[in-house]
Amino acid sequence: MISADQAGWNGRKRKVGIGSTEAACIEIAGQEPALVLVHGFSDTSRSFSLLAPHLAGRRLVIPDLRGHGASPAGTRGFAPADFAEDVAGLIERLRLERPVLVGHSLGSMVAIEAAARYPEMIGGLVLMAGTLRPQIGEDHPITIGVRALRDPISPADPFYDYWHACEAEVPADFLTMAAKEASAMPAALWRAILEQVRRVDLTDKARTLRLPALVIAGERDLLFDETHQRRLLEEIPSAAFVSAVRCGHNPHWEDPALVAAAIARYFKVRTKAGPQPTAEATGSAG
Repeated sequence: MISADQAGWNGRKRKVGIGSTEAACIEIAGQEPALVLVHGFSDTSRSFSLLAPHLAGRRLVIPDLRGHGASPAGTRGFAPADFAEDVAGLIERLRLERPVLVGHSLGSMVAIEAAARYPEMIGGLVLMAGTLRPQIGEDHPITIGVRALRDPISPADPFYDYWHACEAEVPADFLTMAAKEASAMPAALWRAILEQVRRVDLTDKARTLRLPALVIAGERDLLFDETHQRRLLEEIPSAAFVSAVRCGHNPHWEDPALVAAAIARYFKVRTKAGPQPTAEATGSAG
C-alpha cells in the first residue's frame, strides 16, 4: 500500500475565500482536468489521503466541507444543495476548467446537486458509495447513533465501530485521525446534517445530467447497497459502473488503488479536444 502522511495532512491545508465564507482545502499540482474530491458526512479532506498518492500526476483539489475540519460552519445550511454552492464557489474561485467531481457518500449527493445546478462548470462525476435517496428511517442505526451523541464526543465512542466500519484492512492511524476529526464536530451539527440528508431525493436532478459519470460501489456496502446503485445507473444513463470487490462503504479507504485506476481509465488527462472519457470501466450493478 502506498503510504500517506497522516500526521502532516492538516498542515497542507490553506483557506480559500468563497463568497461570504471560506473553505479549507488541500491542492496538489498535476495534469488537468482537476479532480475535486468531496468527502462524506463527518469526514474531512483526510478522507482522500489514502487515495491521493494513487492519483499522483493529477491536479487535486480536496476541500473540507462547511462545518467539517477547518472550514467554518457558516450561516446558510447543511443540505447537499448548500454544500454544492460552496463547491461551485471553490471551482469558480480557483478558476478550474470543467473539473471532475469525485464524491463519496454525502459527497456524491453534493456532486450530483452541483452538476445539476451548474452543468457548464462540471466536466464529469465519480460517485462512490452514492445514492439518490438515502432512505434513513427513524429506526436506522445511523439515526439512533447520531441522535445519541453528546458533547464532548469521544473519538473512542462505540458508534465509530459502526460509522467507520470497513470490510478490508485500513491503516489504524488513518482511522484514529478520522474519529478524532469527526468528534470535533458538535453533536448538534451531526444532527442538523443528518436531518437534511434524510430528506434528500435527487432523482429528478439526476435525470437532467448529461455528462460523463462513473459509479463506484463497494460490493459489501451495507448502507447504500445494490438497490441504490441500480437507481443511480437507471437515472443517469451515461454512467459506467465499477464494483469494488470485497469493499464496504469506503472503497477509497479499503482499495484506493482500484478506485484510482478506475478514475484514471474513465477520465483521462485532458487533450486539446477536451476531457476524454472512455468506455473501459463499464459494468452492471446487477
